Amino acid sequence: MNVRRAVPTAMRWSWVVLFALVIGEFATDLPGPGWATALLPALVVLALMAATTTLQARAARPRGAPRPPVEVAPPVTGRWTALNSPADKAPSHGTHAYGQTYAIDIVAEPETAEGEGPARPAFHRLWPLVRRNRAFPAFDAPLLAVADATVVRASDGQRDHLSRTSLPALAYLMFLEGTVRSILGAHRILGNHVVLDLGGGVYAVYAHARRGSLRVKTGDRVRAGQEIGRVGNSGNTTEPHLHFHLMDGPDPDDARGAPFTWRGVGVPANGETFTVGERPAPV
Repeated sequence: MNVRRAVPTAMRWSWVVLFALVIGEFATDLPGPGWATALLPALVVLALMAATTTLQARAARPRGAPRPPVEVAPPVTGRWTALNSPADKAPSHGTHAYGQTYAIDIVAEPETAEGEGPARPAFHRLWPLVRRNRAFPAFDAPLLAVADATVVRASDGQRDHLSRTSLPALAYLMFLEGTVRSILGAHRILGNHVVLDLGGGVYAVYAHARRGSLRVKTGDRVRAGQEIGRVGNSGNTTEPHLHFHLMDGPDPDDARGAPFTWRGVGVPANGETFTVGERPAPV
């Protein structure tokens, strides 16, 4: 087991130990003062967790000279806006973990016949607490293969939860649900997802797909432009969107991020809206 795989495993076990200490303190009458039987060990575990989190990010940090961006086709069609883009900073999501140094999030902003897109529900401080996924134009949009590739992972079955587009819902996601997802591992962070082997040691990740929408399974060959699933709201998300990134291995726990550029689009910056024309289905 290498360092990049061992560190997240150690972090998850640290959480297990911390919960066991808390439960043990309330469920049993351990001898000695509370600071010695529960508080001190808990502080030690918390320190270990902080250390492993730092090591996890460092282990996934790119090494050596920056590699040139890999050019691939866009994974969607239509009008979209970029969020958390590597064009603005790297690591784009504030961490190198899970191979997402150069990850990008995109949300749909489709145009109407009058040339204006339907309003994507805005973030509100208190109300409504949550919204249904159908309120967001990205939900159920097709996800397309960015190149001819082999499917090395196709994970489905996780629920599409409601949006977290209010302060209470966002706090719940960050401090409770997000913590639990981190303990359970990358597959719970990514939600329903697909990993494609593009060849040359490059792998593409599509995260937060809609439950039951995946049209591929592990081992399938896909053609560029082929529909592989639909945008959903599964995993560690605030609203329906596509999280996309390239990495140098098939396992997000054991990979480093790789830069990308979308053919005809480049790398859109935060808040930049871009349009991708329809492409003929591969034959």
